[in-house]
Amino acid sequence: MSKNNFKNSDISFNKKLWSIYLLSGFQSLAFSGIFILTVPMSQIIWPGDAYHALEMGILITTLFWASSITGIVFGRLIDKWSRKRILFVISTFRGFSMLMLAFAIEGEGLQTWWYFFIFIFIFASFAGGSYPAVVSIAHDVVPINKRSQFFGIYGIIMSIFTMIGFLISGYLVQEGYWRFFFAGIGLAILLAGLILILCVNEPKRGVLREELSDVLKGDIEYDFQIDRKTMRETMLSKTNGIALIEGVFTNVFIGSLNILILPFMMSEPHHFSPFAMGVFLVFFGLSGGLIGQILLARISDKFSAKNHARRLYFIVFALIAGTFSFILMFYLPLPHLTIEQGKDIPHLFSFPVIWLMGIIFLTSSSISSLYSINQGPILQEINLPEAQGQIVSWNQFLEHIGYGAGPLIAGILISFSGQNYQMISLVIGLFAIPGIILWILGFKWYAEDKKKINNILKDRAESLNQKNNEIS
Repeated sequence: MSKNNFKNSDISFNKKLWSIYLLSGFQSLAFSGIFILTVPMSQIIWPGDAYHALEMGILITTLFWASSITGIVFGRLIDKWSRKRILFVISTFRGFSMLMLAFAIEGEGLQTWWYFFIFIFIFASFAGGSYPAVVSIAHDVVPINKRSQFFGIYGIIMSIFTMIGFLISGYLVQEGYWRFFFAGIGLAILLAGLILILCVNEPKRGVLREELSDVLKGDIEYDFQIDRKTMRETMLSKTNGIALIEGVFTNVFIGSLNILILPFMMSEPHHFSPFAMGVFLVFFGLSGGLIGQILLARISDKFSAKNHARRLYFIVFALIAGTFSFILMFYLPLPHLTIEQGKDIPHLFSFPVIWLMGIIFLTSSSISSLYSINQGPILQEINLPEAQGQIVSWNQFLEHIGYGAGPLIAGILISFSGQNYQMISLVIGLFAIPGIILWILGFKWYAEDKKKINNILKDRAESLNQKNNEIS
């Protein structure tokens, strides 16, 4: 690709993607609201009962497993049809399902639980195509030398909206206005979807690949479709295999983090209120995310500019350091509080141990971001333009299986261990080990798989150039 093409892409990619950022942000806010409301929702459904860890774990698992299955279908559609139209359909169904949650009947036990389950299932089912569609469009908008920064910016926006979701939902639930949260975010998603369909100009597939950029400048389109032979040679490569397999184990670990921290800090004897929990997550989690997804994204791009395989070192470091800090948080002696004390934010932050836990959480969030901002560019480089949606959906399928299993496994362990969070954190931490080992093995195979993709695209560029000459 020419220097001018890189420069133009660098200047404009955020402007081209702002409406996608907006929609993704509101969807992330909705997701975070459901997540932080896990404990309060149990009280909405079963007033006066102790936390129903198993039933709520099933709801959170549904968020991930439903999207993982439907993502396979969406992945195929994304590589064939208009990606912005697919995102619009997704926004319509997800916005509607959040809106309907505002009309749940409170305190009816299993009847209320099933109502939540149905609309959370709809919300999750149409989530399957959201991230693959965004990655597919980004592949044709964001230049390769800015990929970590794109995933960092995208992650920052998700983090900001997630933390806003923690604050808003926590405050509204604490004041008894949880219905306003679901109604408001449902309408916001519907509006953001409408803005996206009106504002996004969808790029040609493959237009930013160096091998294809010159031939795609004219009217010619990249119209190749994945077949079984090419799928075996590329999508089933060793490095893709690593990403697919480790995603299950790593995301059991990642998916358990919040579902353990939330009841650990919000239940007896610590009694953090939903709003206080939201403040903690925003203050420390958002700060960590900003550091990781701005500073560390730039470092990743700079360090990997001449050798993209160096991203693998960042991934391995993120998994090792993230696991250690995750376990460490559950061994801190948090103060025992009354329910009223748990609402008193100045009182909470008067304890040095809360600041220590926050610093560990901030550090963990920063370092862990290295995983996502480097895995995305790795997968984009070792897959063809017509497979970007499918490979992300494959990876998402297995990651969400693992991520969804995390809350379920955590819920079972909480229920049957007598809420022994220290022991549970050690068990969950073991799930990160296979990912560390597999990515270390990836050092041997990444360059080989990347070269294979480059050779295929060079051949296709020649084929498209011949077609362009025939048309001329």
